Amino acid sequence: MDNLLYIAMSGAKENMNGIAVRGNNLANVNTTAFKSDLEQARSMQAFGPGLPTRVFSLTEVTSQNFEPGPLQTTGNNLDLAIDGQGWIAVQNPAGEEMYTRNGKLTIDVTGELKDMKGNSVLGINGTPIIFPLPLEKIEISRDGMVEIRPEGAPPNAMEELGMIKTVNPDVKDLMRGEDGFFRRADGQPEPAALGVEVLQGALEGSNVNAASEMTSLMNLQRQFEMQIKMMKTAEDIDRASDSLLRII
Repeated sequence: MDNLLYIAMSGAKENMNGIAVRGNNLANVNTTAFKSDLEQARSMQAFGPGLPTRVFSLTEVTSQNFEPGPLQTTGNNLDLAIDGQGWIAVQNPAGEEMYTRNGKLTIDVTGELKDMKGNSVLGINGTPIIFPLPLEKIEISRDGMVEIRPEGAPPNAMEELGMIKTVNPDVKDLMRGEDGFFRRADGQPEPAALGVEVLQGALEGSNVNAASEMTSLMNLQRQFEMQIKMMKTAEDIDRASDSLLRII
């Protein structure tokens, strides 16, 4: 009897984890460049005194769907979208290199190019990109080369400032941190990849499929209810067995 209760309890726990993952995906359906999470679990035998006859569900590390989201034209010169595969390299205040496809960038008061969370956008040499202020025009080519025209300069006086560092690691080597940014699992910086293309004046949308997530959410809720009913059935059977023993 405890086998039935154990399996149902373990299954209900994983259903709840799945509901949390799918709910988080739906909450980020409009988040720029968000990559949807995929819940994972596998069956494991519980070892202890006696034979390993009980099986429980073991939660795996959550993986992501790395399919690109739809491109949305904004017309803002500081908005960048990765066209195809690849990532933009940024650096947090602690000096850690991270990767994102959210190219909504800004220039702070010191002229440093940053993302919307205040992380420094790295150049191909691994150092932050800093603009000489004030500026009149910014152009970013498909390969990530940044060209500027200082304020007051002639219209054809475009100057190369540097190239944005873009990378294209194997997604199997990436893991998402609690801050939402991706890093290499081994903690090492990824070498620059010159084949990555960026599109100025556009942003990548979330790759969350709202209809699919809603369907999965309803299925998980039904499975959770079924597991609860199994636990209630196990309780009823146990109570009936106890009553039978008392009669005997």
